[in-house]
Parts: sequence; structure tokens; C-alpha cells
Amino acid sequence: MTGILVLAGTPIGDISDAPPRLAAELTGADVVAAEDTRRLRRLTQALGVQPTGRIVSYFEGNEAARTPELVEALAGGARVLLVTDAGMPSVSDPGYRLVAAAVEKDIKVTAVPGPSAVLTALALSGLPVDRFCFEGFLPRKAGERLSRLREVAEERRTLVYFEAPHRLDDTLAAMAEVFGTQRRAAVCRELTKTYEEVKRGPLGELAAWAAEGVRGEITVVVEGAPERAAEELDAAELVRRVRVREEAGERRKEAIAAVAGEAGIPKRDVFDAVVAAKNAERSGA
Repeated sequence: MTGILVLAGTPIGDISDAPPRLAAELTGADVVAAEDTRRLRRLTQALGVQPTGRIVSYFEGNEAARTPELVEALAGGARVLLVTDAGMPSVSDPGYRLVAAAVEKDIKVTAVPGPSAVLTALALSGLPVDRFCFEGFLPRKAGERLSRLREVAEERRTLVYFEAPHRLDDTLAAMAEVFGTQRRAAVCRELTKTYEEVKRGPLGELAAWAAEGVRGEITVVVEGAPERAAEELDAAELVRRVRVREEAGERRKEAIAAVAGEAGIPKRDVFDAVVAAKNAERSGA
């Protein structure tokens, strides 16, 4: 009989937010795979429990190498508990590879639901929550970051990002450049911790605020692109949308078709606008 893989959510700040089942899983697991074994020790001490199973590290640096070992334990009938430093494993944390490998071997995977910085920030942001996208961490290089943002420049759903405090000012400035300075957003800092702060406002204002320096764990929530009526989309806007999609890697034909669909107009209208803009650039050169 095969074992079971348990993904356990851990507190993102306040230790009292630990789900009730977490203590039982920590004491009952045959193997506890932790992103940081030192943090695991602090967690178990705070909860007043003592794991009886084997404790191993499972982090970005050894995830690929350790996954087969854990799958072998699961195949042998072990109950393997996976915990990360904060929040739910595999959400911008180690875990995806192990889950995928377990699923491939038809090993049962379950979870102990717990705190989530994504959902907590989304709920506190004051922005629409009915539909949203989690985009994780943006690339560190400026060019790649801008390219990734352009891919979702017309996304209507609310966007959620993680970011390091020392890169927050650059990220917000890039968002203001791509999404517009007036797009609403919320920077959620140190969620559930003593110095929790939610700073809300237009991206332009938030970028200026972050330039002074921000500390702590950061989650950024950004309002989705506004809906535009077909009559509001003049030729220049149609061309801009096509170029945004092209810069994100789409072929021009597909970009034109997508923009026409968004605007509710014939593809020929968008094509003509793109050709006219190209001719105007040539004549002005």
C-alpha cells in the first residue's frame, strides 16, 4: 500500500493562525520535509509538539535531488508531510515537483488548509475579488520584468504579486509605466504581523512612496484593466494594444485578431490601423 503526501499550510506571521490539524500532522508523519529545518523547530516549539518522524530539508537548492527520495518513501507506505516557511507549499514555494511526481505515481495527495498571503492581501486590498490572477514573483531584470507586465497589460482580472522589499520601488515604477499611473493598487506588508500595513492608492503614488524604502514581506495587488467601450478605442489605441501583444511574443496576425475580439470590431479595422501607423512612421522617418 502506498503512503500519502500531505501539504500543510503554515502561519504567514501570527503563530496562532496555525490550523488545528497541523500539530497532529507534525507528530504523526513518518517524514517531515521542511523548507527550513530551523524554522520548523521554532514552529514545533511554539505549537508544543515534537515530531516523531524523520526530518529532512526540502528547499529550492535540493528540491530536484530530494524529490525521488521522498517519492520512494511514499511508494513504500510513508506519510510525508511537506511544510514551507510560510503559507501553502508549492505556491511560489517548494512543492510542485513533489506533487507532480506523486500524482504521476498515483500516490494520494491531500492538504491541511492554512493561511495564504495571496488571499489575505486580496481580501484586504479593497479591489475586486470576484476574479483574480496570481502572478507570483516578477523577473529581477528590468527588461524581462517589463515584458512580463506587458503580457497582462489588458488583463481584466485583479492581479496579485509577491515582491522582495528592495525591489518594490522598481516594480511599482514598472507597473505604473505599463498599466498607467492611475491604476489602483495595494501594497500589503507584514500581513498578520505586529507591523502589518496596507498602503492603497494609484500606482504612481505608490511608486513614489516605495522609493523611500519599504521593509518586510510584500504582496502587491493591482486592479485589472478597465473595460473600454468599442467607440473609445481609436486607431492609436488599437495599434498600442497590438504592439503590447507583439512585445509579449504574439505574432502580428494573432495579436490583431485578439485585439479585434476585445474591441468587438472586424479584424480588418485593426489591420488597417496597424498598416496606417506603420506607413505614417515610414513617411516621418
